[in-house]
Amino acid sequence: MTVIAEDHGAVRVLTLNRPEKLNALDTALTRSLSEAFTAADADRDVRALVLTGAGRGFCAGADLGEFSELTPAHADAVLDRAALTAKLQVQARQLRIPVVAAVRGAAVGGGAGLAIGADMVVAGTDLKFGYPELKHSIVPALVMTGLVHHLGRKLAFELVSTGRLLTAAEAFEHGLVNRVVAPDEILPAALEIAEHWAKVEPRAIAAAKDLFYRIADLPSDAAMRAGQDVNALMRGFRA
Repeated sequence: MTVIAEDHGAVRVLTLNRPEKLNALDTALTRSLSEAFTAADADRDVRALVLTGAGRGFCAGADLGEFSELTPAHADAVLDRAALTAKLQVQARQLRIPVVAAVRGAAVGGGAGLAIGADMVVAGTDLKFGYPELKHSIVPALVMTGLVHHLGRKLAFELVSTGRLLTAAEAFEHGLVNRVVAPDEILPAALEIAEHWAKVEPRAIAAAKDLFYRIADLPSDAAMRAGQDVNALMRGFRA
């Protein structure tokens, strides 16, 4: 299986399972993870998600081995893969349940986008985070939006244009990760966060997450009006 799903009570752990490829995102893995997100969100017994990778790295980004087939001569395949990748890069934030990424080793390109696309991130001290696509004559087109939204423009452009990789300490300093722990502690630390979420009234945390991302892109007045709507709605969450 390219994605392994394991339930720990109300917490589901999704593990990218191509360790021999550093969990590089080929079409099969990308589709499987998207489907796993959808299935978890539809399961009312699941209240939180942990996303991690098997082996010594979280995700090495796109699997370059597929690129020989993704050419103008195969335009439909190119468009389908782009749509699938774009969907996956924003999918975690669109779920009703919160997602914490447990990240060690390489989190680059699409893998970096997956990591910071989660609601929270626990990183190992061995983290290598960045966007080296230009070194391979590739533009990080589908992951650039998430990066620019999370970082100041100068540092974001530096990462994109030079391919420099951030350490765990730098990622923490710039607010890309919430906690830094030893590599073998990332999963327990992420599970601790997810188990805390799982104890919260599910409608309340779903509403809080939805409002959080909605107001992030709204002017202050519109954001306050959205908050007032949820404030009225939440009165029905408590018995």
